[in-house]
Amino acid sequence: MKDYDKIVLARTETADALNRIFRKGNLSFGGLKNPTFQMKRLEVGGTLNMEELLSIAHLLEITKRAKTYARDVRENEAADSLDEMFGELEPLTPLFEEIHRCIPGPDEVSDAASPALHNIRRQIRNINDRIHGAMNSLLNSQTTRTYLQDAVITMQNDRYCLPVKAEYKAQVPGMIHDQSASGSTLFIEPMSVVKLNNDLKEAFLKEKEEIEKILADLSNQTAEYAPAILQNYHVLTTLDFIFAKAKLAKIHNGMPPVFNTEGRIHIRKGRHPLLDPHTVVPIDIRLGEEYHLLIVTGPNTGGKTVSLKTIGLLTLMGQVGLHIPSGDRSELAIFKQVYADIGDEQSIEQSLSTFSAHMTNIVSILKKANRGSLVLFDELCAGTDPDEGAALAIAILEQLRRRGIRTMSTTHYSELKLYALSTEQVENACCEFDVETLSPTYHLLIGIPGKSNAFAISQKLGLAPRLIEDARSRISKENESFEDVIADLEQSRRTIQKEQAEINAYKEEAESLKKQLEEKQAKLDQSRDRIIREANEEAAAILKEAKAAADETIRNFRKFGKNGIDAAAMEKERDKIRRKMEKAQSKAAIPKKPQENRNIPKKLRLGDSVKVLSMNLKGTVHTLPDAKGNLYVQMGIMRYQVNIKDLILIEEDTILGTKAAKTGSGQIKMSKSLGFSGNQPHWKNSGRGNAPSGQILRRRLPGASAVGSDCARKGHRRVAKSRSGTSSPSKIHQRISPG
Repeated sequence: MKDYDKIVLARTETADALNRIFRKGNLSFGGLKNPTFQMKRLEVGGTLNMEELLSIAHLLEITKRAKTYARDVRENEAADSLDEMFGELEPLTPLFEEIHRCIPGPDEVSDAASPALHNIRRQIRNINDRIHGAMNSLLNSQTTRTYLQDAVITMQNDRYCLPVKAEYKAQVPGMIHDQSASGSTLFIEPMSVVKLNNDLKEAFLKEKEEIEKILADLSNQTAEYAPAILQNYHVLTTLDFIFAKAKLAKIHNGMPPVFNTEGRIHIRKGRHPLLDPHTVVPIDIRLGEEYHLLIVTGPNTGGKTVSLKTIGLLTLMGQVGLHIPSGDRSELAIFKQVYADIGDEQSIEQSLSTFSAHMTNIVSILKKANRGSLVLFDELCAGTDPDEGAALAIAILEQLRRRGIRTMSTTHYSELKLYALSTEQVENACCEFDVETLSPTYHLLIGIPGKSNAFAISQKLGLAPRLIEDARSRISKENESFEDVIADLEQSRRTIQKEQAEINAYKEEAESLKKQLEEKQAKLDQSRDRIIREANEEAAAILKEAKAAADETIRNFRKFGKNGIDAAAMEKERDKIRRKMEKAQSKAAIPKKPQENRNIPKKLRLGDSVKVLSMNLKGTVHTLPDAKGNLYVQMGIMRYQVNIKDLILIEEDTILGTKAAKTGSGQIKMSKSLGFSGNQPHWKNSGRGNAPSGQILRRRLPGASAVGSDCARKGHRRVAKSRSGTSSPSKIHQRISPG
């Protein structure tokens, strides 16, 4: 095809069919026959036979299968280019079922095809039964059996007969239908079954007439749907072709090419479709953009001709809507003609040598080619004098270049390599050859001319070194220098290619590391946001819980202030609040880092200033450690039991902002005390200079006298009176006032 829109549509249809195959599997069109001739017969009033009607039914069966396939595949999917064709199919289910009801097999009409046929065949069976009864009676008769050559029933001219010995023909009355080759046996139809045979013959004739009526009726029904049947056939053949292209694309792992009308070709990793896909070496080919003419050089068996055929075949494949065996995003130009001169066309009959045969093709191509053509030359102007052949080849290629015709040619001529180097819109290319292994790599390298490597190949194959040196001395210095330059270019290219591969590997590694870092950073950001959110939620919950506990404590103290202080209830409330605080601290506390080289206090005295590491609070030693190292530490108005391992000694101790002084062995800490008025309880001195655990007022209760507060501010101490009315300092324990 040459029309851009039609080519693109064909490519799209192939892609859509391939998509359906991948999702649903292949659609079979096997057994599809052209019904055009049968429809013509029906048009003039003819009748189809059973085989022809069954072929029509098979076409309708394929139509129904295709319709079902399209419905299953397109369910919940967007429309594609094949939906319209599938929509044009008409299964004609009533006609299909009627044909199969009447004709279950290629040579059989069903009894149920018509009531008349059913009755006729029932009569035939009855007559057959009567005939067999009469014949068996004769066979079983002792008298008749002696007249028979064999005790069997035979058919002669569609009539039942008995094999009677010739000498007893008078003993068995009936009609003689035939005799054996020797004449010793006569096949006689007994008179008792003649009428029955006549009735059977008549019934068979009626059956034949009824079958013809049935076929005529089916043909008339088929004729009514002739346009739809022909339409189904044309749509099915088109779909068959499209799905065949899709199956080929699946086999070759083909890709849909991108088309242009500017003569641009860029095949990425193209593969010749006839080579083994597991071993073929993909090639990249560019033509028609920076240059219009590509000259491919290199050694024999290096892959030059395969490269030439690949570009031609892939171009033709693309212009019939096929996917091409190449990489994704390969680009093809739409050409009006593709001309190729490939292979040895010598002919004894036409007195054509190799050169003459090629030149005949070249002359024809030069006459017909234009800007819309692709021209492919294999070994242009080979088979003649090298100097003259090279000059002719350059002249031909130059004319094609001036006319803007996309051309690709292979050659061994060094002059063409120089022509490509020195001429605009002409580029060299070569097929890589590994001299060390004496084998081609089949890689096509654009931009570098190739060496023929004749000397290296000959040496590897065992040619004497002196002959090779003699040959070297016979080539011109210019040619030798040019070949050396090509060899240096090839070595430089390999080095650059190797370094480029390493750079690409480093780039890929860097990209991978960058991607990993970005993913890690994204995860860290997500974790950070989650942790902050959870921490805020937990902090809000802790604050809410603390507020609730504080509110409850205030309410309780107000209640105690009004009703009189109950020491047991106060202690119970204090323990309850302490447990809540410890629970909250355990949730909010940051796990402490292990302290290395920390001096654990070995000997403590009552009143020593210490720091509790787990709480990050300062306090004073209230009791000495027990056997397990546990002791009580006074921190402000609170007293906690801690382990000696959780303590460090500090030089100066400041408790709630007031410096404490050590006084005697009891080391009682004194500060401003809060005075109370009214009937308040008193506490006895425990003898250790401190009040018992739990009997500590944490704050001034409601009802405390203003005088007491004033005295506290002036630095005076007030002494609470006992219930007896006496004020004894020995029975009063002064505590640090929270005020």
